[in-house]
Amino acid sequence: MKVDLGIWDKLTKVIAFLLIASILVAVAGAYAPLLRQNQRMREEILRLKEQVSLEEARSRQLKTAVDALRNDPKTVERLARERLGYARPGETVIRFQEAATNRPPPAP
Repeated sequence: MKVDLGIWDKLTKVIAFLLIASILVAVAGAYAPLLRQNQRMREEILRLKEQVSLEEARSRQLKTAVDALRNDPKTVERLARERLGYARPGETVIRFQEAATNRPPPAP
């Protein structure tokens, strides 16, 4: 036997639906900051991975340069000529200097 409760039955269903919907909204509101934090951390991880790959490339370049200085006498000779101004016996070294007019004024 089914009893017709009229409007109370419909109101009970609407209230139950609204209660469940409000609980879902509250849960979503509680997790929203965590989701934003998660997104920020993922972006930070991507930025750090990119920085690590750049540093690894720089490390490879430096290792190559060190290896060349240890094993290649022509590299050592070139650096001695460029940076220290060394020359072989009988060679003439010519150095060029900037003209005094091209220099920026001294800082106050």
